Amino acid sequence: MTPTGCGPYSGFGTGFSITPAGKVKVLGCLDQANDQGDPVSGVTLGTDGNFYGSSNGGDYYGSVWKMSAAGKFTTYGVFGASPNLATPLTPPVIGMDGSLYGTAEEGGTTGLCTYGFGGCGGVYKIKSSGKGYTVLYRFDQTNGANSYSPLLLGTDGNFYGTTYLGGDLSGSFKNAGVVFKMTPSGEYSVLYVFCARANCVDGANPVAGLTQATNGNFYGTTEYGGTGAGGYPQGVVFKLTPAGKLTVLYNFCSIASCTDGANPDGGLVQASDGNFYGTTTAGGTQNYGVIFQITPSGKYTVLYNFDYTTGAYPEVTLIQHTNGVLYGDTVQGGPARVGVFFSVGMGLPPFAKLVTWWGKVGGTVEILGQGFKGATSVSFNGTPATFKATNDTYLTATVPTGATSGYVTVVTAKGTLTSNQVFQVQ
Repeated sequence: MTPTGCGPYSGFGTGFSITPAGKVKVLGCLDQANDQGDPVSGVTLGTDGNFYGSSNGGDYYGSVWKMSAAGKFTTYGVFGASPNLATPLTPPVIGMDGSLYGTAEEGGTTGLCTYGFGGCGGVYKIKSSGKGYTVLYRFDQTNGANSYSPLLLGTDGNFYGTTYLGGDLSGSFKNAGVVFKMTPSGEYSVLYVFCARANCVDGANPVAGLTQATNGNFYGTTEYGGTGAGGYPQGVVFKLTPAGKLTVLYNFCSIASCTDGANPDGGLVQASDGNFYGTTTAGGTQNYGVIFQITPSGKYTVLYNFDYTTGAYPEVTLIQHTNGVLYGDTVQGGPARVGVFFSVGMGLPPFAKLVTWWGKVGGTVEILGQGFKGATSVSFNGTPATFKATNDTYLTATVPTGATSGYVTVVTAKGTLTSNQVFQVQ
């Protein structure tokens, strides 16, 4: 499925699109010669209509790149040897200043975390112009090490994330990772150190990042730790307040043979019904992983057991389309045995998705959804706004005078769509 015109150094990954019906189109090739090789994660939609991602290959240290909707790739930042950062595993996120912010697994401080390229990784910033690459923070193992997860832009304008290792290094069960907070200027603080409780009953080694729920708290998963059936430390779902108080909502492998799932590598998505959805890479009735639902209070339900023919070992965080359907993929399984892209129809309500959930009065906000061609009104927390529907799934609206922070609603011919995030008027 390689497009025509790809060069001799382009066998290192592709950019593609996929419709809700499952039709795949390869858009373009990443080029190892241009430091773009071997992406291992998805992309972030920018306000300019382009997509931003990262590669852990490139010039062997990794890179950040921009991809147009037509599949043209442009290298934005190239990583290097310590004390620089190396091996970014997740796409950057867009900050309120328009810059790109992200994490890298390796590089940074020398003499610690010496496997791979050395160093414990860190956090970087790249200006929206693609110039001005800056290392904002270098992990030093005691304050976290080796982040596998993307950053989360919190509603307070700060960034939140996890590291797989680091934290308290004393004792045989330590070095289990942290949750951290970082300001856009690089001021760093640890919110929680995993394995702070005996035998890591509070969880250990988070692979995925965090999600901030509508109640303001953070929710996530750890790959190991917890209680589990028979004492197996197979991971937890946790809630963390902005002040750093952690509550375990569910211990995986709480049922014999781990039929409730084990070892979640993906994070959680809060869907339009207010509940969280996720996957595990192991456990279930066939031991190929499960899809689960968990309420904010911790009521846990297995929705689906993978059986290899329909996929096996899902490792990514699910996403919810504006039509309400959940989507994800697996590492293995399916007819070709190399993974599948799947959907989960739960009858969840459709919603309006804000490309950015902050802005000033008079600014333009991009909104994704369904049935926009017949839209009759758009309002910001009840204040009517002028808008233009470009097509049935995309419109732009102007933040009206007198608008206050709150949900954005779009009235269509089929009903009212509400944003899944609060819009903040700056």
